[in-house]
Amino acid sequence: MVRTLLAGLLTAVPASALAQLDARAILRAQQRGEQTNLYGNNPYETQDEEGAEQPQDTTKKKKRIRKPLESYFFSDSVRALNNFKWHIDPDYNRVEIGPLDTTLMDFRIDYPFYREGVGDMAQGALGQTSMPLDYFRRPQFFDFSFASPYYAYIYDMRSVPFYNTKRPLIRMGYIESGQKRYREENFNIMLAQNVSPSTGFNVDYKARGTRGLYAWSRTKNHNLSVAFSHTGKRYSVHAAYYNNHIEQQENGGVVGIWAIADTTFQHPSGVPMKLADAEARNIYRNNAFFLTQSYGIPLQRMTESDFSMAGLSAVYIGHSFQYSSWSKVYTDRRADYVNDRDHRDEEGNFVSATGSYYDDWFINPAQSRDSLYERVISNRVFVQAQPWDRNGVVGTIDAGVGLDLHAYSQFAMDDYLTGKYRRVKKTSYFAYGSVGGKIKKYVDWDANLRFYPSGYRGGDLEIGAHLALTGFIRRHPLILEGRFSMNRRTPSYWQENLFSNHYRWSAPLDKENETRFEVRFAVPDFAFEAGLQQGVVGSKVYYGADSRIAQHDGTVSLTSVYARKDFRFGGFHLDNRVLLQWSTNQEVVPVPLLGAYLSYYYEFWVVRDVLRLQIGLDGRYHTRYRAPSYNPALSAFYNQREVEVGNYPYIDAFAMAKWKRMRIFLKYQHVNRGLFGNGEYFSVADYPLNPGMFKIGISWGFYD
Repeated sequence: MVRTLLAGLLTAVPASALAQLDARAILRAQQRGEQTNLYGNNPYETQDEEGAEQPQDTTKKKKRIRKPLESYFFSDSVRALNNFKWHIDPDYNRVEIGPLDTTLMDFRIDYPFYREGVGDMAQGALGQTSMPLDYFRRPQFFDFSFASPYYAYIYDMRSVPFYNTKRPLIRMGYIESGQKRYREENFNIMLAQNVSPSTGFNVDYKARGTRGLYAWSRTKNHNLSVAFSHTGKRYSVHAAYYNNHIEQQENGGVVGIWAIADTTFQHPSGVPMKLADAEARNIYRNNAFFLTQSYGIPLQRMTESDFSMAGLSAVYIGHSFQYSSWSKVYTDRRADYVNDRDHRDEEGNFVSATGSYYDDWFINPAQSRDSLYERVISNRVFVQAQPWDRNGVVGTIDAGVGLDLHAYSQFAMDDYLTGKYRRVKKTSYFAYGSVGGKIKKYVDWDANLRFYPSGYRGGDLEIGAHLALTGFIRRHPLILEGRFSMNRRTPSYWQENLFSNHYRWSAPLDKENETRFEVRFAVPDFAFEAGLQQGVVGSKVYYGADSRIAQHDGTVSLTSVYARKDFRFGGFHLDNRVLLQWSTNQEVVPVPLLGAYLSYYYEFWVVRDVLRLQIGLDGRYHTRYRAPSYNPALSAFYNQREVEVGNYPYIDAFAMAKWKRMRIFLKYQHVNRGLFGNGEYFSVADYPLNPGMFKIGISWGFYD
């Protein structure tokens, strides 16, 4: 009687509600051959034209029950999704779940560095360098720091995506703008397929860049990821190969702000640039592979009713391996530039002057070819204990040890004799651990520690803690979070050792020390978020006004206040993000006082449940300050102190539509050019943002 009643309930409840049912009951129903519909219709089952299952042939061997996704990584609500995405943690036996966005949302934002917070200070075009305006979001690359300005584009171990799909999924997108000669192009394709509920593979490829609106600014950015995953009941494995290839022509920025603010050129390609005649170029290549696997050993006897190991006492043992190699080749030739408005004479007339972007030519006085190489091989062995329940008060206790093998190569004067570059090899040993848990749906906490007892980074220390409290008012969650971190870290190899045609240094630096506190309050159902961050950094390493490495001998205090609130009045949306920042030393850590991103649009159905449309404006703004500039030879942002930029609103007008599986947008970027503002559309000193251009983009999915 009970079984009959349960079967009736399961067939009557819709698939979206089944996510809330007990997983053990669902498994029992599947074992009895009853349809739960939790994972959608089984594509491997045959049906007649009316959709009913064909009668069972009793003469054939009984069909084996297809096992569902039983991994302890995923909750019932996640398993109920048709498709979902996740990233792995390279240190711990955890994954971070992320949704697959098929809505309009921020599809129109084709520059990836504009999608978080108030956005980045950008060199200019698609595929080029950027750095977040928010100091606390700035990437920290301790391995091959030259790639950090491209953080928004490149794949690494933490950003490679994995997918679970109920059906094979293909998604493609293409965005273009401008005339063919100067066009920006953005192409991406994703293929994901599961061969079983627990095993799948995916391929992601992105090609982004510009042919160059300004002189000598062509950029190509290609990123490929090929990944495989198996997330079984006990054994899990994640493996991926990824490749990043970047080519960028470096024009060094404008010869003076006057070339943008006070002069009108027939086309942006006529704007005079400092390195346009030097034919400076950077080429970056990255090849990497990683493999992370773990095996679970239950400490309690498992029964057929145990859907996964998430609710049992268990121990997991695992291993993580990573190989990554990066190279950078910078080339140029000696060519001076002319600044027609270098200064004024006694009568107030402009006087031209000839300048050179680089002061020093240490190796070759006529041309440069600086080649740098870095390789990291990393091994980690970890153990994760699950004392009671994975979501218990003490959910998991982690511990691990690691070994990193570093190799660095660059030209040295002795290489004239040997004819080849020598490699410097270093070794890092470290131990790490964490503990975390939950109290139902109200408290989520964790703490972690990493220590390097000896080796290349001997004495480095990382400590972190996180606490989240969740309350409910009329079923609306209110989340209060706190975070703490303390880091003592060795500067990167390239900050202490560099020999190139234009820059050289070789001197040990003190360890940086940084402490951060964060408090955040959010009401997700009302699109509200506010946060306060405080940081104190000592012995800060940075690139000074002369582009050379410098280290501050004191401490710098940084404070930021961030707020986000999205208002909705019928079909009108008013989305607001605002950031306030203070730095006690702008020469060491320059930040704007105010940064903002505002998006105002109207959204409505053109044809109900078929075609949805958005029409609106996106605006970005920050106050004036001495923003960093970008040095091509170093691939780094440096703290110039000559000019101020900012106080310029940068506005885009757009229209977006979603028709079934297809998304389309039309956008005019920088619609306010020449209409209002001070005419100085810079967010990085010397590098102007793109002038007005029309863009069109399309994205569509198959078998979605």
